[in-house]
Amino acid sequence: MALDQIVDGLSEVSCDVLVIGGGTAGPMAALKAKLKNPKANVVLLEKANVKRSGAISMGMDGLNNAVIPGYATPEQYTKEITIANDGIVDQKAVYKYAQNCYKIIEELDSFGIRFLKNENGDYAVKKVHHIGTYVLPMPNGETVKKALYRQLRRARILISNRYMATRLLKSSDGRIAGAISVNTRTAEMLVIKAKAVILCMGAAGRLGLPTSGYMFGTYENAANSGDGYAMAYHAGAALANLECFQINPLIKDYNGPACAYVAGPFGAYTANNEGARFIECDYWSGQMMLEFYNELLSGKGPVFLQLKHLHPDTISEIESTLHKVERPTRGLFQQGRGVDYRSESIEMHISEIGFCSGHSASGVFVDDNARTTIPGLYAAGDMASVPHNYMLGAFTNGSVAGIDAMEFADGHDFAEFDAADVAVERDRVMAPTKREDGIPPNQIEYKTRRLVNDYLQPPKVTRKYELGMRRLAEAREDMQERMIARNAHELLRALEVQSIMDCADMAAHASLYREESRWGLYHWRTDFPEKDNENWFCHALLSKRDGKMTSEKRAVEPYVVPISDDEKDLYDKQRIRASA
Repeated sequence: MALDQIVDGLSEVSCDVLVIGGGTAGPMAALKAKLKNPKANVVLLEKANVKRSGAISMGMDGLNNAVIPGYATPEQYTKEITIANDGIVDQKAVYKYAQNCYKIIEELDSFGIRFLKNENGDYAVKKVHHIGTYVLPMPNGETVKKALYRQLRRARILISNRYMATRLLKSSDGRIAGAISVNTRTAEMLVIKAKAVILCMGAAGRLGLPTSGYMFGTYENAANSGDGYAMAYHAGAALANLECFQINPLIKDYNGPACAYVAGPFGAYTANNEGARFIECDYWSGQMMLEFYNELLSGKGPVFLQLKHLHPDTISEIESTLHKVERPTRGLFQQGRGVDYRSESIEMHISEIGFCSGHSASGVFVDDNARTTIPGLYAAGDMASVPHNYMLGAFTNGSVAGIDAMEFADGHDFAEFDAADVAVERDRVMAPTKREDGIPPNQIEYKTRRLVNDYLQPPKVTRKYELGMRRLAEAREDMQERMIARNAHELLRALEVQSIMDCADMAAHASLYREESRWGLYHWRTDFPEKDNENWFCHALLSKRDGKMTSEKRAVEPYVVPISDDEKDLYDKQRIRASA
């Protein structure tokens, strides 16, 4: 059979807990579910290969949010994240993470993943945030994925590589019943019945188009096309604060950060073209990104990461982490540019927009047990709404999801679903393969993401958004009526484009719903330039009802860690003021 030749097939399997996404949160969720009930069947489904998939496929350079006794307390961390996220958080979920993450660090250590330690053998935690000290470097962080995979094999978890989930299945009473997937090599369909499903499918990283023009040159892992967001939406789950975009600082023309996180604790800092520092704290927040954006446009851009004032040995230590872990091409890129950190600053820019709770707050709405608004459906990692989650949050909340999902599965039988739903989905998935001629998926994707940049990128202008939604509707018609897939790989891309389109529509709808500006650059509406706590100090939940996109307000739960009035706007005071 020719490679990627389309095969017409449909089969069905069942399991107790289905975990979709084999990156960071997914393997931990699958592992914890299996350990909770070793007799149960746990399936880990991944559209690539679990050995090398997800945002940590090449490792990670550090933990951004390690709450380690002696350096920080769960209360401190909860306060920090609440302030950084403009107060719109479910503190119970953040606090639970902060209480549990140290156990996870110790567990990862026991897997053979190494963290930076001092001469006494204690974790060498560094300070970047405003209040607490949470950054734990990982000099050999390239071992993360391999160590995780070993644990999955040891626990004998069933791994289905090269299967892309496309839609969730529900029973008539609204409970989760499983998922439909397609083989990315053969296009054969697989229905997986499950008592509980955990979505761990990462950020919507291919939403905007990078300024470099490369479709896959995204800040986020380019495989993360928002499939989990789209699946949750079509199943009727609530999604929270999708107007809070992810926008990050990165190396100009390179799809990754200059990494003030790693370099900052060693004395590096962000500066303008005069060499002056203009923000007090390099911890990412919407307000920090707004100051970054303003500096770029002020005539004092470009903006740079300054390292050349540091001792050469310090720079070598920074390079040993930055150039070997997470994005090993970073060093090659600088080398190709002829940039030596010892003599030259690193030019920075602003990333494309996306959804990601890992770096901002937009995700599928979950409680402190990782439960969504659909019984039996869970979400964890970059696609769940616990803000500023990062890798350690994905591990920790994946663990929470795995345990709770297995408890749910142990207490329930399989829910019945309508076979007609499978038939409808099969027709939708296979439609691009039935056409003789049309538009290939990459052209639809480029058009969609260019429209996102042209119309949805902040600052958000109502008239531009209205026009953008019209243009996106036209592109959607082309996608639904004229997109072709000539082999199984193109079918994978065609399905990803449909998720990207759904995410673009959700980004537009959510942004128009929240009539204020909040989170700095992430949600800056020119028609509503002020923060409006009286009317908008709430979560905005988006969901699909009767086939239509709707939004509603949801009150922020009472805080478990109080925030004093003089602390609430700490992150609004990032800019360094000139002193006499």
